[in-house]
This record gives sequence, C-alpha cells and structure tokens, in this order.
Amino acid sequence: MRLFAALLPPEPVLDEISHAIAPHVGQVPGLRWPDRATWHITLAFYGDVPDHVLPDLEVRLARAAGRHDPLDVSFAGFGAFASVRRARVFWIGVAGDPMNRLADSARAAGRRAGAVQTDEKRFHPHLTLGRAKSETDLRPLVESLAGFQGSPWRAEEVRLVRSYPGAQVRYETLRAWTLGR
Repeated sequence: MRLFAALLPPEPVLDEISHAIAPHVGQVPGLRWPDRATWHITLAFYGDVPDHVLPDLEVRLARAAGRHDPLDVSFAGFGAFASVRRARVFWIGVAGDPMNRLADSARAAGRRAGAVQTDEKRFHPHLTLGRAKSETDLRPLVESLAGFQGSPWRAEEVRLVRSYPGAQVRYETLRAWTLGR
C-alpha cells in the first residue's frame, strides 16, 4: 500500500487558501488543481509499503509524534518546484515553528520500520495546490498572490495516510497520533 505521514490543516485555514486562489483556478494553462480534499502537508513519503511493515511503522510513527510538541504555524508565500519560471508543482509555504525535526523523525520511523522507498529529499514544508505535466511559467500567478498571510493554526497530530492513485486520487487516514506527550 502507498503511504505517507502528514499534517492536515483545519478547514477554516483551508478556506482562506481556497478564497485566495479561487480567481486563478482554471485560468493557468496546463496547471491542474487537485481536489481540496487531498490538501495536506507531507512530512514523509514512504512509497509502496508491504503489509507486514505497517504494524512496526505505526509503532515508530507513534513514538516520533510523542517526541515532538504541537507546532504553531501559518501559510504564507506561494512558490513552485523546480522554480516559478519552470514549474511542475505550485505550492503555498508554511511559516512559524520549524517542522524539519518532526519530518526527520517521521522519515526515520519509515526507514527503521522497513519502508524502503522513504523519500530522502530535503524537506521543504508546503501544501501542493497545483501540478503541471510540463514546465510552466508561474511568475504571474505567484506575483498576484504575493502578500497572502494565512491565519495562525496549531498542528497537533500526525496522520498516517494511504494513497489510492489513479484518475481520481483519494486519501484515507489509517491512524493519527497527537503530538507531544
């Protein structure tokens, strides 16, 4: 099964983002806008995980969540991977308490449990808002959204999420753990 660890922002915060990007949805050629139900902040991507790895991954992820305090964050700053000029992924960034240590712990939990496809790219906290099949210049879009500052919110739980890829991507939370002791 295809798994990742994530933070899910509260609905009112997602409403703010939806409102900010609404005038642009469908207006940028080549940019696909994923369903809001799939919005999340990925802490660790585990890839295809064998069923027998799941129990140990759950134990290790629970431990990792317990070692980190809740995070006070907000959304600010739009950008793109690989760059705004040659974008494949359009995102909004995360400001506030750094979540790099939490992401490192979530990735380590996957590695130690045997999730051998765990992604080891440098962590850049963000929420993906759009994807393009070919490189797209998103400078006008990013510039038009400059100055957006989302409301502060507290990330209080880590979720282990199963991904069902396909024409209509779907996510299912398998387990969730409260941050902190």
